[in-house]
Amino acid sequence: MALTLLLLVPLVTGAWLVAGGRHISERTATLANLGAALITLGLAIAVAVARPTVDRDWLPALGSRWHFGVDGISAPLVLLTAAVGLLVAVHGIRHTPEGGAPSTFHGCLLLVEGGALATFAAADAILFFVAFEVVLVPMWVLITRFGDPHDAARRATAGARFVLYTATGSTLMLLGILLLVLRAGTADLTALPAAAAHLPHGTLVLVAALLTAGLAVKVPLFPVHSWLPPAHTTAPTAGSVLLAAVLLKMGTYGLVRLPLATVPEGWATVRPVIAVLGVIGILWGGLVCLVERDLKRLIAYSSVAHMGFVALGLASGTRTGLQAALFVNIAHGVISALLFVVVGGLKERWGSVDLSRVRTALREVAPRFGFVLVVGLAASLGLPGLAGFWGEFLAVYAAWTAPAHVGLFRWCAVLAAIGTALAAAYALRVARLVWVGDRPTDAQRQASTGVEADRSEQVVTLVLVTAAVVLGVVPQVLLTVTDPAVRAVMGR
Repeated sequence: MALTLLLLVPLVTGAWLVAGGRHISERTATLANLGAALITLGLAIAVAVARPTVDRDWLPALGSRWHFGVDGISAPLVLLTAAVGLLVAVHGIRHTPEGGAPSTFHGCLLLVEGGALATFAAADAILFFVAFEVVLVPMWVLITRFGDPHDAARRATAGARFVLYTATGSTLMLLGILLLVLRAGTADLTALPAAAAHLPHGTLVLVAALLTAGLAVKVPLFPVHSWLPPAHTTAPTAGSVLLAAVLLKMGTYGLVRLPLATVPEGWATVRPVIAVLGVIGILWGGLVCLVERDLKRLIAYSSVAHMGFVALGLASGTRTGLQAALFVNIAHGVISALLFVVVGGLKERWGSVDLSRVRTALREVAPRFGFVLVVGLAASLGLPGLAGFWGEFLAVYAAWTAPAHVGLFRWCAVLAAIGTALAAAYALRVARLVWVGDRPTDAQRQASTGVEADRSEQVVTLVLVTAAVVLGVVPQVLLTVTDPAVRAVMGR
């Protein structure tokens, strides 16, 4: 019952809010979002601890079942999704964007959360695909309807690019899933590895290639990443937080659940390519961040770099690499959410976050925002003691110690380490331009009144800063949860 309610509460409440439209007041929509998100978080904690399952007949012709459950790999992502869902609901108390009915905005947030939870809990390949696709429409609405109010054309372009790329990725992923399911005779993710083990090598490689190509768009990996920066730049703050902290994790989680776990022989063939693309993304994202002028786009490109570390860890073919990828997933979810809350708040107050414009020092006019920005940047560059360090360090170590393609992976490890230096460079650039800035005059200080974080932003950022510190200081909180499931997957 807890697992069923975990999925039904956000999906049903979100559908009701969207269907109600302007007949539901903003206060009612806000309270409904808060209540549903709070209940969902409580259910997520219960599910993560008890690990229940739901298994019923669904599509017998395809060997597909209504099968949900969580393990050490999916449980942290379920908790992250539920926690971020509650944080964006708290943020929405004072930051509901214009552009449509408030109930539609809050309903879309819940639908994205519910679809992501269903994706992480799905134990059936076809069910995974269906849940994955549920998320795309409400996210498109958040981008095109509630995005940047100053540029309707940019919203439309960003939304169209988001749909075009993700639909293409979904098509490739569906082809790979159908080929695998029809050849193996089952869609059960727990039974697929054994059922697919006897398939011809060429079929396994084709399945792995289709699944990886489709999911690479969702991660996103270089060179199919260009939909992400416009989407982030245009989306409202809550949309950017969900996109970075939750939606990108669905792509990397799919790489673990589908090609890596179900067709390991085929994955072994394509993983050197994924390692190279991941490292290119690390370097490309870092270089772009060194010259990017829009701060939201800069944070978006930094996400491309961070997802490159996930790809490198997965491609290493080691247990340490898989642990690193799972750690980066959670750490990036926390860090990106933190940075987008800060940057979104600054954009809301300043009208833009153009780094070429000289501004007064954030540490002077908004010390709370300034402190949180510095913590987020420090975590993003991988400073020891904060969440970003362990996953990236372990990913580089896993690549250096990869048992196959030793020369290639060692070069990837070296280049990824250079990418961490680029991350430090662009993080210091942002700190210099925004946090240090120019010393304000008395007139400028007076004009800057109101820049400081409000109460809802303070609550959200306090939770995220705490999570970033805890994961950095006590990484075993997460590593011990994921280790048994990682051993099981790598053992197969």
